[in-house]
Amino acid sequence: FSPWGNVKNDLSPANIGQRAGELVQVSAEYGLGIAGLATNMAADELDDVRSVAEACAEHGIPCFRLGAPRRYRAEENYRQLIDDTIKSFEKALEITRPLKVKCILEIHRGTVACSASQAYLVVKNFDPDYLGVIFDIANMSLGEGYEPVTMGLDLLGPYVAHVHAGGGRPVEGERREDGQLTWKWETCDLADSMIDVPHFLAALRARGYNRFVSIEDFRPQPVEDKLGRQLGFLRAALG
Repeated sequence: FSPWGNVKNDLSPANIGQRAGELVQVSAEYGLGIAGLATNMAADELDDVRSVAEACAEHGIPCFRLGAPRRYRAEENYRQLIDDTIKSFEKALEITRPLKVKCILEIHRGTVACSASQAYLVVKNFDPDYLGVIFDIANMSLGEGYEPVTMGLDLLGPYVAHVHAGGGRPVEGERREDGQLTWKWETCDLADSMIDVPHFLAALRARGYNRFVSIEDFRPQPVEDKLGRQLGFLRAALG
């Protein structure tokens, strides 16, 4: 099992039309709102985009995650990836816009949008009612994409549609033969993150953000323990 690969999940774009009602029912039974669907598909997978968007529209789910047509590779000119991503989202939104379902692009390492400003290069071409951004301080604190959070929030403005909260920090690695010190990156509690989380939450509040904040913590620790710590810290920071 891996959170990023072999995910044990029997929900898919192929059956979400039949299963979305079940998701809504179970969430309601536990008193949970649905922020959106954390789907893992590319904007050029149009059949899957249609299946998920139609299920969201039918069951009142406001948005789903949608990625670029491919990940970033150093061998490719980054400008080409941006152009192809914009073209793919144009086609995807032709499907989702009439259904009044929003797509959200996640700030994530190794993608077209490692940072807030990189995400803006894509989403600025679209209406924020139909394409938004997951402002992910976990990925922004893990080696790629760090920017002052207030700058990122101001730049994205109405495109900030969801927030992922997770901790990350640098750890000193080996020194190479050429003398360069290398660095590694590890996930950690929000209280130990390189990003000042209370400052970030205050910045969100000052800008009128009133949507969900999802905790992201993939460390192999008991779920109740690690999520309990993060939730307690977030609640204290929010006052």
